Amino acid sequence: MKHWREIVDFCISGRIAPGIRSAPPKSLVERFYHEVWNRADESVARDILHPDFRFRASLGPERRGPDGFIDYMRSIHAALADYTCHVDDLITMKHRAAARMTFKGVHRARFFGVEPTGRTITWAGGAFFTTDGARITELWVLGDIDGIKQQLGAPQDTSF
Repeated sequence: MKHWREIVDFCISGRIAPGIRSAPPKSLVERFYHEVWNRADESVARDILHPDFRFRASLGPERRGPDGFIDYMRSIHAALADYTCHVDDLITMKHRAAARMTFKGVHRARFFGVEPTGRTITWAGGAFFTTDGARITELWVLGDIDGIKQQLGAPQDTSF
């Protein structure tokens, strides 16, 4: 019974599990964009995303876990060459962060039903993170989908 008492005390305390490094939200968000998205580093994604990570993007359904996110990331990088995410502004709290973003890439594969144009597209968005003090547990991203469609010449009723 002592083991269960330790688990309950641990959960109530908000401490990080043994062997897991503490990481402030600012550090996690910067790694998420600079290393994971901009370099497509899947090993860093698996390191900083919680096993039960929930990801909701403007493009498509909610994804679960690091592998669900990585599949999504691969699809974006496949459609947009030189894809980058730039953090324009970042606000953090104890276990939360909000970022104002600029996304950019070269349209190289079918995207929103439009064949490759070779054009660079850029759009704005916002990202809202929740962490557990060591990993990112949830992310909700809202991007300017209408702006993407206008730049590609895609019909407004087209989905990702």
